[in-house]
Amino acid sequence: MSNLRQPNTTAAPPQLDFHPLRDDLYNELHSRPFQVLPCPARVTHIALLTTEAQRRDQFHHLQELHLLLGFPAPADEVSCFEQTFGNLRVRREMHMEFAAYTFINLEERDDHRPFETTGLSLLPQGWLERLAGTVVAAFHVDLQRVEHGPDTDLALVRPWFEGQRLVGSSPQEGKARVWGSFKLHSDGFGRFMVLNRRLSDSQLGRLTQRLMEIETYRLMALLALPRAREITPRLNEMDQQLAVITQALADNQQVDEKGILAELTNIAARIEAFRANATFRFSATRAYHRLVLSRLEALREDELSGHLTITEFMTRRLTPAVKTCESVNDRLEDLSRRVDRASDMMRTRVELAIQSQNQQLLSSMDRRSKIQLMMQHTVEGFSVVAISYYLISLLKLVMETAHEAGFHFDKSVVLGIAMPVIVLAVFLGIRAIHHRFLKMARRE
Repeated sequence: MSNLRQPNTTAAPPQLDFHPLRDDLYNELHSRPFQVLPCPARVTHIALLTTEAQRRDQFHHLQELHLLLGFPAPADEVSCFEQTFGNLRVRREMHMEFAAYTFINLEERDDHRPFETTGLSLLPQGWLERLAGTVVAAFHVDLQRVEHGPDTDLALVRPWFEGQRLVGSSPQEGKARVWGSFKLHSDGFGRFMVLNRRLSDSQLGRLTQRLMEIETYRLMALLALPRAREITPRLNEMDQQLAVITQALADNQQVDEKGILAELTNIAARIEAFRANATFRFSATRAYHRLVLSRLEALREDELSGHLTITEFMTRRLTPAVKTCESVNDRLEDLSRRVDRASDMMRTRVELAIQSQNQQLLSSMDRRSKIQLMMQHTVEGFSVVAISYYLISLLKLVMETAHEAGFHFDKSVVLGIAMPVIVLAVFLGIRAIHHRFLKMARRE
């Protein structure tokens, strides 16, 4: 008899301090499960740029769809919502800047003609037209089961693509074949056709999901290209302006520093405006491009004779557009750094000019101070004479008064002795006052 004890699955969980986001982190990996798609099926995928207000309107519109089709409306909005209404399956996924809707028509029809019935065919009349948001991606995917090889594909597929040049490949080790044109057709939608040979419903769902993500992320990545083309001529103009300014500084030419600083400030402001309007879009382009490349790698494509694979097509067409956006973004950063360096040089030049002016001003002030000091010494000499003169005059009055009062002395002798004493005393007194003020100034 075994001594192993069976685990007690009904035991209470340990009372640990769980992070408040722990459940959300677990659920995040399962928030957007892959589709499970039968074959045949018709799929329509629409991606719309949305604001916060439009997202709220979209949710109310989704609730209205449930009521129109006789189903209870959802109460809470989630990042990925899926509901099956008989033969119609609707899936809504919320992304950072867009909302994606997938409509799947599960009707089985013997007279099916590709793209004549689509994932939108079972929607109530007028419901789609009232959907809030700006459509970026909109395309149909027709899923068909085939038994034949790729040799007869063109005869089956080409009539449904309105003469467009086709891109085709055989993903998943030849278990299916994918055809598309990556262009808009007469109905305003793109088109893909998936010919399924040996894929299970789960594998077919994953393949279709990757195709929809590739096309959606491709278009989202290209949103920055018109902006890059719009910015490029203005960057060229500012680049030329900056080159002229830098050359003038390098040649040490006499320039209007104030005017050049104003011009550099204007260029810097324009660059910052471009960066504010385009940096997010360029960063998003890089992120979407990486997502496209990862989805292409997951396809594991084999080539169909005479046609570009989806990976080859994307590498040849999408990658140069993304590189253009990255180049413009890099030019913005480089131009901003060059403007900063030119501004630093101009500020240094202005500061040196100001320092030179200050040095000249200080030298001039020093010369004036010396002149004022010399004048002060001269005035001090005159002051000694003037004060001595007044003191001697007072002494003479005192002597005359004393002589009239009966005191007898030789006035000339007394005056001759007093004069040098008075002059010396006045001189020493003024000098003492002068030194006292100098000491006070040094302490301060």
